[in-house]
Amino acid sequence: MEFKFDLHTHTVASGHAYSTVQEMAQAAADRGLELLGITEHAKGIPGTCDEIYFKNMRIIPRKMYGIELMFGAEINILDYDGTLSMDEDLIEMTLDLRIAGIHDLCYEVGTVAQNTNAYVKAIENPMIDIISHPDDSRIPIDYETIVDAAKENHTLLEINNSSLDCLSSRVNAWQNLQTMLKMCEDKKVLVVADTDSHFADAVGVFDHVSVLLEEIGFPEELVVNHSVDALKETISKHRTIRKIGKQIYGQGTL
Repeated sequence: MEFKFDLHTHTVASGHAYSTVQEMAQAAADRGLELLGITEHAKGIPGTCDEIYFKNMRIIPRKMYGIELMFGAEINILDYDGTLSMDEDLIEMTLDLRIAGIHDLCYEVGTVAQNTNAYVKAIENPMIDIISHPDDSRIPIDYETIVDAAKENHTLLEINNSSLDCLSSRVNAWQNLQTMLKMCEDKKVLVVADTDSHFADAVGVFDHVSVLLEEIGFPEELVVNHSVDALKETISKHRTIRKIGKQIYGQGTL
């Protein structure tokens, strides 16, 4: 399939990545992408940027080298209640894209039920658009519960190309993603493919994801990367919540 965007990438600002915003954008343009998301690590990851970095992202152009740019964060899930490592006001006021994930640097791995609940609470949070790399056996989860929650809340589950690489520290990602994707196909749940690039050369390179999707025959229409409009529609649905009969829309550039 054709991948029109890559939403989960990191620049030098994250502390352990090695390319600039402009280098990442140029790489995305060279790959023929239509949109690039740059999502720096939020606090909790050693060496990452301070909150002032996110507050000042408004000054960065949202178009560069002919492609659209969206700026956001990969926010840490801190505990079994889905507590996030970024304040709600900062998320709503500054981030075009909101990704949440578990990193063992700032999360104490629990039981399957505890880890699953941590993810579900983040999935249910209307401020979070995407769940990053839910594929690591070191953080065991109940995939059916995760997939059901994603469907109900229009939250995107990520197929992380970096997780599938032989250099990844994540365990059993290939098998876990096969399990998750088969459930997503059965339940008609949308997913998003991302590279999790920490260097410009990896932007827009979905080599492992492509093999996985082809191997299991996963339907292209369930991978939102085929359409920027499909992505934005899904994010808008998720950010819409009902309170006392009113619709409240989350902030952000869409």
